[in-house]
Parts: sequence; C-alpha cells; structure tokens
Amino acid sequence: MNIAIASDHAGYLYKEAIERFLADLGHEVHDFGTHSEESVDYPVYIRPAAEAVASGACERGIVLGGSGNGEAMAANRIRGVRCALCWNAESARLGRQHNDANMISLGQRMMSLDTALEIVRIWLETPFEGGRHIRRIELLDR
Repeated sequence: MNIAIASDHAGYLYKEAIERFLADLGHEVHDFGTHSEESVDYPVYIRPAAEAVASGACERGIVLGGSGNGEAMAANRIRGVRCALCWNAESARLGRQHNDANMISLGQRMMSLDTALEIVRIWLETPFEGGRHIRRIELLDR
C-alpha cells in the first residue's frame, strides 16, 4: 500500500518511527516532512500529504503533531479526505470500520510510541463495513 505521512515538529519523532514500522510491513511510504524537531507550521506539511490521498497518489495517510487536533483539521479541509483523530485502538478501529477513514491523525504528546504503532496496525488491518455508511460518505465527498 502507498501511504503518505507528514508531521509538524511535535510529531516528528513518532513520524520517523511509524515510517520505519510501515516500511518493515512492506508498505511504500511517501514522507511529506517535516524532517526535524525544528518548529514549523503544520499545514505546510499536512496539506500535501492529504492532497496525495485525495488525488489517489497515496491510498492512505498518517499525520502527526503534538495533540493531532490541528493536523486532523487541516487534512479534513481537503475534499475526499476522511481523517480520524485517534488516541486509542478503539478510535482507530471505528474510524475505519464505520467511517472509512483514509487518513488518521496522532498526537505524539498524547500517547506512547507503542500505542501509536498499535493504532496504525489496527487502522491498516480493519476493513470498512460499507452498507448504510457508504452513502453518507459519498454525500460528504461531493
């Protein structure tokens, strides 16, 4: 799977670890930055990752920050993106299962690295249920 990844400075360390985790699982990862812990404005990095998912260049995307809130908001501004803010395994599972989340946002300051990796794993493995939810998502994407 082609996966976009991006972060601001507050999510940089987890971004790097998640990128290695994804590569070890055999995924192709497209890193949109940032490339250090030096302070940056998150939309500069999050928007191109979200646009890659919306265009189909990447199948899914992961964005990170301190809390993940701003990153989720920035990603969800792009038509066709359904970015779920995930702070635990259940939110990741439900984001895929019920909402067909094609992106997730994680907060490095909100969880351990082990939790972040578990969230990513669950999100990748959980299928979308489809059915009654798909029509609502199609309407939102217009």
